[in-house]
Amino acid sequence: MAPPPPATAVGDAMTPLPVPRDSRANIDIMAVTKGFHWPWFAALVLVLIGVAQAAFTLAYQTYWGFGVAGYQAPVFWGLYIVTFVFWIGIGHAGTLISAILFLFRAKWRNAVNRGAEALTVFAVLTAVLFPVLHLGRLWKLYYLLPYPNQRGLWVNFKSPLLWDVFAINTYMLISIVFFYIGLIPDIAMARDRATGGKKIVYTVLALGWQGTGVQWKAHSRAVLHLSGLATPLVLSVHSVVSWDFAMSVVPGWHATIFAPYFVAGAVFGGFAMVINVLIPVRRIFKLERYLTNYHFENMSRFILLTSTICGYAYAMEYFIAWYSGVEPEQTSFWLRLFGPYWFSTWCMITFNVIFPQLLWIKRLRTNLPFLFVLCFFINLGMWFERYVIIITSLSREFITGAWGLYIVSPVELSILVGSFCWFSMWFLLFLKAFPVIAISEVKELIIHEKEPGGAH
Repeated sequence: MAPPPPATAVGDAMTPLPVPRDSRANIDIMAVTKGFHWPWFAALVLVLIGVAQAAFTLAYQTYWGFGVAGYQAPVFWGLYIVTFVFWIGIGHAGTLISAILFLFRAKWRNAVNRGAEALTVFAVLTAVLFPVLHLGRLWKLYYLLPYPNQRGLWVNFKSPLLWDVFAINTYMLISIVFFYIGLIPDIAMARDRATGGKKIVYTVLALGWQGTGVQWKAHSRAVLHLSGLATPLVLSVHSVVSWDFAMSVVPGWHATIFAPYFVAGAVFGGFAMVINVLIPVRRIFKLERYLTNYHFENMSRFILLTSTICGYAYAMEYFIAWYSGVEPEQTSFWLRLFGPYWFSTWCMITFNVIFPQLLWIKRLRTNLPFLFVLCFFINLGMWFERYVIIITSLSREFITGAWGLYIVSPVELSILVGSFCWFSMWFLLFLKAFPVIAISEVKELIIHEKEPGGAH
């Protein structure tokens, strides 16, 4: 009689369940946060050098005084305020894509909303630096804030500059919360795949997310409510910024068209910046499967629409100046076209109105090299737009004896370059920390291969 088989534990005798394979979206998008990419590293080193030189320049300006920036009568709102308005505008596309298009259930936003939201947060974080830089005496920052104090010092609530403090800080807080709430499901997904210190960080940031039905319901409700809250902010924040100018009587500023004009221009420049950033990301990290021509074509249509609105606003500005019969107003707009700042004005018109009309051609709306170059010039044109509005009006107001010519100083240029490097630094670090595409939202739309045991 054959001996009985050796005793075996029940657990050892059971066949282990197959480990479900990770989904294609998880692997592809999380690959951006892993490994070493030379283009990313080279770009990070370059922007860190730019931030360092700007920090050195700021220390130099703080020590010697604001005069080293070259400001003199009559222009005391120079490159810093120009760039401040520019960066506030850049932040608007992210909220439009994430909030307004979410409310309208535009499904194509799912692949681009995460990158746009990140751009919003980093653009606002860049913009808030410029009012501080423009103080000159940085240690007097608390003068801008209304708080109870023993000296009876209160800010001027009638000043549009104080309205900026409330509008921009509200916009920044809502944008950060909106951005973080959307990240939570993807942070939990990264937590389940991370090890070591990164797993600890992701665990803390995931706030105990397990993907239960109750959590998803609360998450969807939070996103919906924040979308409804953020939507009026898109309209209000840049309207408030425009009132910094429109509430004055300076020729070229005192106009009721400024609020819608600034909002349309902000969305216009913001979409251009989103395209400028996502095209290299798509190419370097091989995300063609998720950032398709369909997404870029829809964003191109928004650019075409807002470019047309901006062109209409430019035309109405000149028409109203002519129709008003007010000589200082007419002179101001004549000098914009043919005065000492004519180059900036014609760059603004060419880059913002004429070039984008090429997007009526469908083939160009999906030609990514063309789109990248076009959006670069659009952002340049939008910066020139703010330069034209601010500098030309201040350099020649009502009194001819107070006229002057504004010349950009090397200190201002250094800070300007540093702001772009500061913005790029945060975005590059974000690429390696979190998924640049909302994985949980892309999975709702993308067609996966139907494989047995595939991950959710």
